Amino acid sequence: MSLDRLHAFLAVAEAGSFTAAAKKLGMGKNQLCLQVARLEKELATALFIRTTRRVVPTEAGINLQLACTSPLQNLYTAIGEFVDGTTRLSGVLRVTVPSDYAMSVIGPAFAAFSLLHPQLHLELITESRVLDLVSERIDLAVRLGWPEDSSMKSLKIGEFALFVAAAPAYLAQAGTPEHPSQLANHRWVALTLLRTPLWWQFKGPDGAHCDVRMRSGLSTNTPEGLLGLLRGGAGLSVVTDFSVAHDLQCGALRCVLPDWQLPTCGIYLIWPNTRNEQPKVRALIDFLRSWFLGNAGELS
Repeated sequence: MSLDRLHAFLAVAEAGSFTAAAKKLGMGKNQLCLQVARLEKELATALFIRTTRRVVPTEAGINLQLACTSPLQNLYTAIGEFVDGTTRLSGVLRVTVPSDYAMSVIGPAFAAFSLLHPQLHLELITESRVLDLVSERIDLAVRLGWPEDSSMKSLKIGEFALFVAAAPAYLAQAGTPEHPSQLANHRWVALTLLRTPLWWQFKGPDGAHCDVRMRSGLSTNTPEGLLGLLRGGAGLSVVTDFSVAHDLQCGALRCVLPDWQLPTCGIYLIWPNTRNEQPKVRALIDFLRSWFLGNAGELS
């Protein structure tokens, strides 16, 4: 292993920037990038997460940086662990999942993956808000809807449906809408996590489109809060099929305008765009893709 490559790696890790590190070392930025890329290839793991704005060490990068401050023997021990990690999954794998989706759908998949890899610590972060993968050091995210960050890698692994729902008590008091345009006259519960919580586009059975802007009387920032308000008769709102299956079955909620469709949403895996993908991240991506294919009938 070249000590020049380790020296280049440490300079970037300390400076947090290839440009600043290259200036400090008195070498060209392209040459520095090449040195680090060759080290990553030699270790078969990504040492940095690179974006247009910053450079952040991966878990392996942090461990290597710490190892470089120890005696030389510890350094080679650490390098041996990196190489071994290409065949045996170990370390920490941080994954973020929307809280409602984690509880109702995908939890069993993570449990099964964890049993397959007992040396790997799977840290599942359930959040309603969208986390910054780089600053939060997230290895993989499960996102619902439509991916927005083009600097990240993404893979669509499934779909889910949206529809309008309300409690029977609310419909009995306010009436049941028969056309999407009538929703504007009803009390709407807005989910503020969405980009446009008050604007929805419907497609009718004859192919006709109807765009509606709702009048919100109440809002919440979590899907769990939304369901609680709907069950209590607060009004109408758009819900996901996986979150209300039990409510529809037991009669706590009713589907409104069943002949009108809302846009289908995707289920995506999102992860940082690194030069050398970590084996543990690739293993989870492949596992989740296979799991969704095998359970497609039950999840739809």
